[in-house]
Amino acid sequence: MNEIKVKALAKVNLGLDILRKREDGYHDVRMIMQTIHLYDQLEIKKTNEPGIHITANLDFLPTDENNLIYKAAKLMQDTYRLEQGVDVNLQKHIPVAAGMAGGSTDAAAVLYGMNELFGLKLKRKKLMELGVSIGADVPYCLMRGTALAEGIGEQLKSLPPMPKCPVLIAKPAVSVSTKFVYEHLKLDENTVHPDINAQLAALSKGDLKGVAAHMGNLLETVTIPAYPVIDEIKRCMLENGAINAMMSGSGPTVFGLFEDEGIAKKALETMRETGLAKQVYLTSIYNNRRT
Repeated sequence: MNEIKVKALAKVNLGLDILRKREDGYHDVRMIMQTIHLYDQLEIKKTNEPGIHITANLDFLPTDENNLIYKAAKLMQDTYRLEQGVDVNLQKHIPVAAGMAGGSTDAAAVLYGMNELFGLKLKRKKLMELGVSIGADVPYCLMRGTALAEGIGEQLKSLPPMPKCPVLIAKPAVSVSTKFVYEHLKLDENTVHPDINAQLAALSKGDLKGVAAHMGNLLETVTIPAYPVIDEIKRCMLENGAINAMMSGSGPTVFGLFEDEGIAKKALETMRETGLAKQVYLTSIYNNRRT
């Protein structure tokens, strides 16, 4: 095998709670992660020349060691003493700096792809252990599906699958720094935390409306006041038939869950007409195959 094509799937957070700030500066989180059918496409080829060469369909993306793709490829080369180089072409479709783990999922795709390409026969658990050194979301992006993430996001537990439904994605033309959001997050006795346990109970029953009813993201308390357009997008989705809508991760992307494909398609058109969001997609829930 000299080349491999890999899909790198995006995620949304169905629930995101921050428990406390740790002494090391990180935050302890409790969140429910969900993979969706929006993805980047990576083509990875072996080359006779050593090194890592990255090309992408978007000019502004870094193609040097600042890209997580590069870091993942370098990690595999160094750890397993791979003498051949790799050529990686990225077709980017997941919004950038959007709270959807776009960079992490690309890194995960490289770990998976190079494992296959070089016949390393590493188990997924080993790839996940390698991935955490690149970023906290990378292990989840290898795992996929519906999962509870705790610790700094690296402690993962597989959950019953999220019921399938249409998912509307809208990213406004603003970029949000995750660092800014966490630095301005206030946690005290007045903080209203999302009910993650209620979501877990709804998932165990396969109850879509129950999951939607308990969606909550504590980071909205920072990001929405700084970027009110996020709230406008949420309201637009709710007014056009979403059973709930919420910001994903640290933002600014908003996603809405729908019960009906036809209503979701109309909401997609309305969202595009408003001009509130720069990128708008209609996709669906991705679940892992039952083994």
